Amino acid sequence: MKVKLDENIPVRLADDLIRLGHDVDTVASEGMKGKPDADVWKAAQREARYLITQDLDFSDVRRFKPGTHAGLLLVRLREPGAGALANRVREAIESEGLDSLARCFAVLTDNKLRVRKP
Repeated sequence: MKVKLDENIPVRLADDLIRLGHDVDTVASEGMKGKPDADVWKAAQREARYLITQDLDFSDVRRFKPGTHAGLLLVRLREPGAGALANRVREAIESEGLDSLARCFAVLTDNKLRVRKP
């Protein structure tokens, strides 16, 4: 699956996702750091990439309705250190399979993955 990591997601997660067979771009590698969320979203959609972010600007399921985009994973950990965040996302993706989250709006917390399907 094609994935875009927002700037608030550890870049080292890209290597883990690539090893799992995904095509990964990062906001940082594209020179988009500091760009408005709307620009990041447009780039992800233009490239049909699944966006992984911690940014609460992407938390409105009505605005990011499942089925209208390639997919969105909003990560909300109590203590989102880079290592813990990368590990939790990788574990969730290994467990669930990113393809099963395609076109969905998903929220990943310390204890669960909530998925809204189209």
